[in-house]
Parts: sequence; C-alpha cells; structure tokens
Amino acid sequence: MGSDSPERLNEGGRAVLAVEGLAVELGRRRVLEGVDLGVAAGELVTLVGPNGAGKTTLLRAALGLVKPVAGRVSVAGRDPAAGRAAVGYVPQRHEFAWDFPIAVADAVMTGLVGKLGLGRRPGRAEWQAVADALARVELAELADRPVGQLSGGQRQRVLVARALAPSPALLLADEPFTGLDLPTQGVLSALFRGLAREGRAVLMTTHDLLAALDGSDRLALLNRTLVAVGTPAELAARPQAWTEAFEVGPDSPLLRALAGAAATGTAAGAAVAV
Repeated sequence: MGSDSPERLNEGGRAVLAVEGLAVELGRRRVLEGVDLGVAAGELVTLVGPNGAGKTTLLRAALGLVKPVAGRVSVAGRDPAAGRAAVGYVPQRHEFAWDFPIAVADAVMTGLVGKLGLGRRPGRAEWQAVADALARVELAELADRPVGQLSGGQRQRVLVARALAPSPALLLADEPFTGLDLPTQGVLSALFRGLAREGRAVLMTTHDLLAALDGSDRLALLNRTLVAVGTPAELAARPQAWTEAFEVGPDSPLLRALAGAAATGTAAGAAVAV
C-alpha cells in the first residue's frame, strides 16, 4: 500500500493541502480509508483510479463539504471550512446550470462571491480579476456571450476561470478533460502546469491516463485508499501498483500501455482512458 507524507516538502515549502489518515463514510459505506496525501505549492498532483475509487470524495473533503469519520484535512494549515477562500474548485461540467441566463463574465464573477460577502457589489478590482481569469483561459473575447451558447470546451474553460478569479493558493479540478477535444485538453494541461510553476498547488482527478502521465509532477493511485504515489516515470515502471489500483489482470491494455511508456521514458505509449 502506498502513502504520502501530508507534510511533504517541495522546494522548501510545507504542503498547501495536507490529508492525514482520512476516512470518509457515505451512506454508512466507507469510501475512503487511511488516506495520507500532501500537495505542495508549485506542484501538480493527479488522482487516478477506477470509478467509485473516492476521487471526487477526496476533493469534497478538501473543500469541507464532507466530514471525515477519522483523520483530518487542512488547507494552508487551516480547517477546510476556514481555508475555503484559499481554494479554487473546478467541478465536473454537468454540475453547472448552463441553461441559466447569465453571461460568461457574470458566471466567472460567481467565483468571487465568497470574497465579496453578502450584499457587496463587485467593484473595479473584482471585474479586473474576472478579466484576468478569462484571459488566462483564452476566453476574453467571449465575456459577454450567454453561457448557454458555449461549446463544451468553452464551458469547461469558464469553470476554470471561475476557480481562478479569487487567485487561490490551491486549485482542485474534478475530471477537467472529460468530453474535450485534444486542442482544448492541451490548453488546459498547459494552464494547469503553468499555475503550478507559478507557485500554486494543483490537485486534479482524471480518467485520461495520457494527460496524467504527461503533465503531472506526481500521480496518486487511489482505490478507497492510496495504493501508490510517485512521479509518472516511477509509477509507469510499477505495473503491480496499477494492477492493485484498477483491479485488472496481467493482460490488461492498461498494463501494456504503461509498459510502452516505461520503455520509452515518455507517456507516448500510454494513450488510454481508465
């Protein structure tokens, strides 16, 4: 079984997100058990695992939306509820009401509601933050377009911009590449890597193994508990960890793809969704 120190140091910095011995139950069913994970400023960590592995639940625990039955989670050294202002969250695309009559810029502004507080109207600084976030995701020219008229890729970038508007220390992204074409995936992959290089901590989930192997500083294989944590190169060379995490046999296409990646030293051989 793999583990990761929640106080892991990265270039001299303490973890922005620290998960220690986390256990979560949903409907009296234990969905996470004994999870230890640290995500430091300046790194992009990707959670990979089968459906039902607890990836989204782990993100929700980091947001303070689910209460652990054991262990703890801290964000920038604080309880998730207290540290919520330091977190930007990119939900799965279907979780947003795209038929609501709202413009792109207004949708991104909703990401600043927590900082504005009730009753306070956005000012010049807030609208500049919205403009900056839209520029980062290459949607500045669509600021006034109704969100209902956007393509799937554009909608995903709106959600990323909304998460970036408050300039969070930690960015959580739940399946950000699902249903996107390759050019849009490339834009978002480059953006997430850039945010990490700027000093943010980034934790995302994905079923896209190619994106995970190619763009992450570390991978965390999750199946209710952490099976293994390491760099893409380290884990590509550990087929047993993937067998345990995904509960597949030795003839699985997943393992053949990983063998190709390990042999070449790149993710080129691992273009497979899991």
